[in-house]
Amino acid sequence: MRNIRLVVVGLRLQVKMLARSSFNGILGILYPLFFATVAFFMYQAGAKNALPLAALGAAVMGIWSAVSTSAGSAMQRERWHGTLELLVAAPAPFSLVMLPMTIAMSFLGIYSMAATLFWGRVVFGIHVHVEHWAAFCVSVAVAVISIGLVGFLMAVAFVRYRASWALGNLFEYPVWLICGFLVTLDHFPGWVEKIAWVLPPYWGMNAIRQSAEGGTPFPDAALCAGLGLVYLTIGILVSDYMLAAARKRATLALT
Repeated sequence: MRNIRLVVVGLRLQVKMLARSSFNGILGILYPLFFATVAFFMYQAGAKNALPLAALGAAVMGIWSAVSTSAGSAMQRERWHGTLELLVAAPAPFSLVMLPMTIAMSFLGIYSMAATLFWGRVVFGIHVHVEHWAAFCVSVAVAVISIGLVGFLMAVAFVRYRASWALGNLFEYPVWLICGFLVTLDHFPGWVEKIAWVLPPYWGMNAIRQSAEGGTPFPDAALCAGLGLVYLTIGILVSDYMLAAARKRATLALT
């Protein structure tokens, strides 16, 4: 219970801090406009059911974009602010201190998702009909948390690189393509789909679309959640290894 309370309190504080960031606020306005516009101009001449599905993909793009770049440099920002040493020295497990940061980033992505669907409806007339709202909300929640867990792994894995923000940005656009947010994987070689199978956003996107179309999203949502837990486990192991190496070399503030 103590660890759960730590994550919940940390999540609430991180969401408050990110919500008051002017940088995130500007991106929260620009990104939805960009994503809705891209979806509209890519599929306006296609089949009638293609545009709403593309709008959903563009909406999930907002969640991933809110996480990828920011999560990649999460620990670097703590180093720049001079608080990384304090977080490491805290009595709580370091992974539980870092985890709310990346999940909070994906939580803010929910706003980007809603804004993308709103702008698509108001500006471009894209109406997204959802057959099963309960399954849709569950699928979105699973996708958001799983993407946050992917961001956690990115945060602890990229900390050794001073340009970690660039590495996080590097993964933003390939994941858009590999996970089929806007382009179906039928247009890619077969090995691309095999890569997508190990990425939680791919299964989260499938679950969201299935629930919107009236299908059964829970198998895809379960795979998304399971892979998210795998990424969390790997992230904890990586963070422990990084901390042990930094303590051994006394380079926590330098690596």
